[in-house]
Amino acid sequence: MEESLKYRKLRGRIIEKYGTLTAFYQKVGISKTLGSKKMTGKAGFSQEDIIKWSDLLDIGLKEIGPFFYA
Repeated sequence: MEESLKYRKLRGRIIEKYGTLTAFYQKVGISKTLGSKKMTGKAGFSQEDIIKWSDLLDIGLKEIGPFFYA
């Protein structure tokens, strides 16, 4: 799968909740560069990241798969 499409569903939820990726990265407390690397698959998500991001994006534990393991 093309890297830019890997987290399409996650990207959509971020935009829906925060308006921009940058606003979400600020809320999470990471740089735009690191956020971009995570969203393109160049940097991985830790379990802690997944839990934190899911909480901020109102993604239930049973819903995580399609957002983070596409």
